[in-house]
Amino acid sequence: MNIQLSEHFTYSKLLKFTLPSMVMMVFTSIYGVVDGVFVSNYVGSDSFAAVNLIMPFLMILGAVGFMLGSGGSALVSYTLGTGDSKRANEIFSLLIYVLIGLGAVFTVGGILFLAPMSRFLGADETMLPICVSYGRIVLSAMIPFMLQSTFQSFLVTAERPNLGLYVTVAAGVANMVLDTLFIAVFKWGVIGAALATAISQWIGGVVPLLYFALPNKSKLHLCRTQFDLRSLIKASTNGASEFMTNISMSIVTMLYNWQLMRLMGADGVAVYGVIMYVNFIFAAIFLGYSMGSAPIVGYHYGAGNQDELRGLLRKSLRLIALMSVVLTAAALLLARPLSMIFVSYDAVLLAVTVRAFSIYSFSFLLCGYNIYASSFFTALNDGFTSALISFARTLIFEVSAVLLLPLVLGTDGVWSAVIVAELAALVLSATCLVRKRKKYGYA
Repeated sequence: MNIQLSEHFTYSKLLKFTLPSMVMMVFTSIYGVVDGVFVSNYVGSDSFAAVNLIMPFLMILGAVGFMLGSGGSALVSYTLGTGDSKRANEIFSLLIYVLIGLGAVFTVGGILFLAPMSRFLGADETMLPICVSYGRIVLSAMIPFMLQSTFQSFLVTAERPNLGLYVTVAAGVANMVLDTLFIAVFKWGVIGAALATAISQWIGGVVPLLYFALPNKSKLHLCRTQFDLRSLIKASTNGASEFMTNISMSIVTMLYNWQLMRLMGADGVAVYGVIMYVNFIFAAIFLGYSMGSAPIVGYHYGAGNQDELRGLLRKSLRLIALMSVVLTAAALLLARPLSMIFVSYDAVLLAVTVRAFSIYSFSFLLCGYNIYASSFFTALNDGFTSALISFARTLIFEVSAVLLLPLVLGTDGVWSAVIVAELAALVLSATCLVRKRKKYGYA
């Protein structure tokens, strides 16, 4: 039996409703990591570094999907909470149609600027052809990639989080099987990795599109709609924090790569690539919980259920505290085994990676609160506050830390930058939650 957004959420019901989103995000991260494992172990560190060098540019182009997904689902959830399901479906349909159009533009533009962007990011003559070959294939799946990101949020809003999980698992299994076939068996190198990724994204984006296009029993379906600039702007501003998070993470990754190329060369980029792959899995738990709980917050805010809203915030902060401690402990214990998956072939590189990840692991004590706070304000349709937290967390705090700390701590300053940034962001998140409590009724 499906849990309804309108229900009262106990701890067990909240975990049951958000668990598919958490597993979905973790699985999405894992099958992204598989690409890195195969490229690193079967193709080599130069190819691994090249893929990690161009990846931020590809993620920037795909960030619109996260923006319209999170911001749009908040608006649609709020509209459902007010009882206007017809209007909610019209907004949902408009966002999907606009997303497809933007995806086509980004695909063409991304391919045209791929080579100069690779050079700008620091690709040398060895890495440049690898960046371009990988990027062109992945860009061919930009539309389904953006749809996949968007539907992850809307399937939760439609009270079908399990379907989102099944689709993600199917896409992930396809990616892992194809990685094995294309890279390990056929020896296609980064071309094989890109093809495996692109095919899995087509699965992840097209299957939910067909589900919503065909008759279904969920709260949402694609229908005829009219262009509504006001709703489009509202959804975009609501999701500005998620857009900013993805843009900022990509920019910060470019900055990390630049610092590490300067301090350590290509090996530094490879080490950071390992940390990011593992970080995606750990942070995915917080992201999945935030994404899974956001439609509940949006619905009860729209319905004016202040007691339920207050209870959701209190329960969520306690659950995140528990997850933070468990994940930090796990990261410290697994630093060496996880690093060995990627770079066991190089003892020196392995030692550097283990030290770097051990330092970075302490950020998991803090980042969950900031991820949830930003998502919470998105769900309340307060895009400004949500974007403020995301913007400050990355483009102000982390950029400042990664530029300044290495001057004092050397390469250890690069790995410590995220801890300092998350701590500063936590102060900001707590301040926003306290100051906004009366306005939104969760005091």
